[in-house]
Amino acid sequence: MFKSPEALTLASPFSPGYWRVAAKEVKNLRMLTLAAIVVALRIALGGLRIPLGDNLNIFFGYLINGLGSAIYGPVMALLSGFASDILGYFIHPNGPFFPGYVLSTMMGSFLYALFFYRARITLLRVALAKLSVNLLVNVGLGAMWSAIQFSKGYYYYLAKSLVKNIGMLPVEVLLLWLFLKAAVPVCVRSGLLPRQARSAPPPDQRG
Repeated sequence: MFKSPEALTLASPFSPGYWRVAAKEVKNLRMLTLAAIVVALRIALGGLRIPLGDNLNIFFGYLINGLGSAIYGPVMALLSGFASDILGYFIHPNGPFFPGYVLSTMMGSFLYALFFYRARITLLRVALAKLSVNLLVNVGLGAMWSAIQFSKGYYYYLAKSLVKNIGMLPVEVLLLWLFLKAAVPVCVRSGLLPRQARSAPPPDQRG
């Protein structure tokens, strides 16, 4: 259990203490077990999708990824992202192995953790997290990997991916927000997440 939920909720990635706490999660048996469960669920959900059109699908693994990253933080998120991609490829291979996608999976998990770990999870924070993942990882890195592997140039894949990821963003944000809104209270009661408390008001505003 957390000793000071309010203080932990107010921590940020710009605080040295934030990274000390995040690094300790790697040595926490409970967090290691949880990360293994998240990896297994992400692999299991990897093939589950709702097709919306030509090369346009709703996937569900990112929901589990977002929640897991919120619980065990950015250091563990990098490791779980690595394991998810490597194990997922061997269990569900889809074309030749390309190491760039391992980096993309790790960075996606890392970004979710930066937004959610020890933070009060709001709709705005969820939207910013998903926007960052879509633009930096799915579009930025994804277009680079496609340009390296295939014949057309970087900007072709960038434009194509940008339209797709911006178009899917509202649906993905809504699903992630609803999922976290349902899951976070359960995790708080279980001691996996700090209490989602608002910051304390200034002394002159207190009753």
